[in-house]
Amino acid sequence: MNVSGIHHITAVSAQIEANLAFYTSTMGMRLVKKSVNQDDLTAYHLFYADAAGSPGTDLTFFDWPSMGPNQPGAASVSLTTLRVSAAALEFWEDRLTAAKLSPIRDEDLSGRARLQFTDPDGQRLAIVDDSNIPAHYSPWNAVIPTGNEIRGILGVDIESARPDSTRRVLTELLGYQDVDGRRFTTESSEVVVHEPAGRTFGHLGAGGIHHVAFRVRDDQELAAMQERIEATGIRTSGYVDRFYFHSLYFREPGGVLFELATDGPGMSSDEPGEHLGQRLALPPFLESRRSEIEANLKPLPSPAYSRPDAS
Repeated sequence: MNVSGIHHITAVSAQIEANLAFYTSTMGMRLVKKSVNQDDLTAYHLFYADAAGSPGTDLTFFDWPSMGPNQPGAASVSLTTLRVSAAALEFWEDRLTAAKLSPIRDEDLSGRARLQFTDPDGQRLAIVDDSNIPAHYSPWNAVIPTGNEIRGILGVDIESARPDSTRRVLTELLGYQDVDGRRFTTESSEVVVHEPAGRTFGHLGAGGIHHVAFRVRDDQELAAMQERIEATGIRTSGYVDRFYFHSLYFREPGGVLFELATDGPGMSSDEPGEHLGQRLALPPFLESRRSEIEANLKPLPSPAYSRPDAS
């Protein structure tokens, strides 16, 4: 029993309005859930994904405006890679250049063409040609022309404080295949493990990755994975009900926080698919506190694609 790939990636933003505009307008992703951080009810938790909020397509953000900038270093995620079709790379190079993001065209370790750039908080992103990698997503074309849309998350690059231990977690616990000692793959995802560049540890801030979540099918698989992980001496959070999915968390020995998350119940658990992300969504165990929570949140504008005058 192994994970099937990336479920979602959660990062930190200190300027959530700019973040919302960037991911829904420039990147053309759908805001599929406008909720709150369940461990910090004063902070938004925004989810951007494909049309359905499918597992493997979600980039999510905690709204922490007082955070200083992320400090890169060991025990951190250094790059998030998104997927597009090979034919879409020229479109994205033109689009990112027009947005003054100065994309850098190069190749990843497997020789795939890619574009590197940063979001408004300075998070490092890449868009890669995902030819020959299975894609399971629901296209969202309210902003980006059909065929050019973001197709999901390919994976992450990790600056590990203990690379050998991180490699063992990926292969022995999560079931990733070791390609060459640096690249670790499932059928549809990839994790790249880097040797530490120096002795400095990273420090989480705006533009940094809070955690990387991997996909398990259901609660039964989640419980089995918990038993496997804890048998090695690694402590976990135990079962956590996030309502939209069920989770457990553990910090892998290289210093990065990993999550395991179930494929369901899904983003349509409390909202019809056509209305995802249009109102503040709270899980049932927080609904009785809605007035209090809303009073502590700054209203956010609607995504450009949902406004009547959007072009």
